[in-house]
Amino acid sequence: MNKQYPIDKFSYSEDHSPEERESWLDDIALLPERIRNEIDGCSDDILMIPYRENGWMIREVITHLLDSHTNAIIRLKLALTEDDPVIRPYDQNAWVEVEEQFDIPLELTLQMLEDTHEKMIRIYESLTEDQWKRTYNNPEAGSFTLAKSAALYAWHSNHHLAHIRLVTQHEKS
Repeated sequence: MNKQYPIDKFSYSEDHSPEERESWLDDIALLPERIRNEIDGCSDDILMIPYRENGWMIREVITHLLDSHTNAIIRLKLALTEDDPVIRPYDQNAWVEVEEQFDIPLELTLQMLEDTHEKMIRIYESLTEDQWKRTYNNPEAGSFTLAKSAALYAWHSNHHLAHIRLVTQHEKS
């Protein structure tokens, strides 16, 4: 198994069904609960284990998800209020380190992740068909429709949940 991409790399087709879109939103909505279930009963020592050599620790993965998905809300709003805006990439590793620097409690991060996902889902669920086609441009990854962004954040949720499971399933067995 490729520990860096345990569910393979992101792929997307503009020719997707409404059921696929619904599945993406379900995956986004359920991520915070799935993470809580996965780490339930894990000691702080387990949460400090990286999912692979030179990879993030479980706590860092959760921090990264909050950082990324908070940025997703900003990207959604930009795409809904501007024509094809260029979004600003950020240094994911540096952002994770900031959280460690200030000793942010994991529970605060988990609660914020729940709230962030609730807000993301409310925005996605309110989109009209035309709004799903609105775009933003990522200078590092190209153009994204809001439909593609939903697919990406669903994949991203499952991708990092799989990273968490690499550790928890090994440690719980």
